[in-house]
Amino acid sequence: MRKVLEIGGVVAAAVLVAFGIAAIVMGVNGRTTVRDSLKLEQIVGSSDMTPAAITAAAKEAGLKDFVVPAISVADKPINSGDRARAFAGYMRIHTLEATGGLTYSQLGRYTAKPGTPAKFTDGHGATSDAQYALINPETKRPVDNALRNLWVTETALTTALNTSYMAEQLSLFGLVVGIALLLSGIGFAILAVGGALRSTEPYRKPAAKSVGVKVAPQA
Repeated sequence: MRKVLEIGGVVAAAVLVAFGIAAIVMGVNGRTTVRDSLKLEQIVGSSDMTPAAITAAAKEAGLKDFVVPAISVADKPINSGDRARAFAGYMRIHTLEATGGLTYSQLGRYTAKPGTPAKFTDGHGATSDAQYALINPETKRPVDNALRNLWVTETALTTALNTSYMAEQLSLFGLVVGIALLLSGIGFAILAVGGALRSTEPYRKPAAKSVGVKVAPQA
């Protein structure tokens, strides 16, 4: 039975080591793919993409609710997940500055025509009521709100950047798991090969109990 357990321990160790190596390789490949893909886009942070500069610009624009990225990417290439996430955060603040603090859902769908009552606008020259929309003389259709389209572009770009960050974090998680599996496998192998399941004391047959004979006392 001990021999079977020892063999099972060695097999389990080999499986853990194999899975650990595979997880490490996949993690390294994933991280490399993310960074190579970001480099191909040749994105460089603008000069105001520092926590201090963006905070000052946002307050000057009258923004109240905004999240400032923790790291600076000013004049730096966006070639890692952390920088991609930070760049996405700066892009969102830039978009809020352009829209006066309004998000996509708060902006009107169309450009409002002159004289539109304020209660039918979003406060920034747009409306969602077609009867107050500016009409394109060529297409005879309401003119889209350019700021709303800006949000669509911003959302698409920031989603891609945040996905790069998430992918890099998953790759890092894969590396950690791979290292843990590898160490666990090595540990199992040492225990199994080193005879951890073997008894440290030799087997001893229990001694037979002696049967005593009682002698009756003489009168």
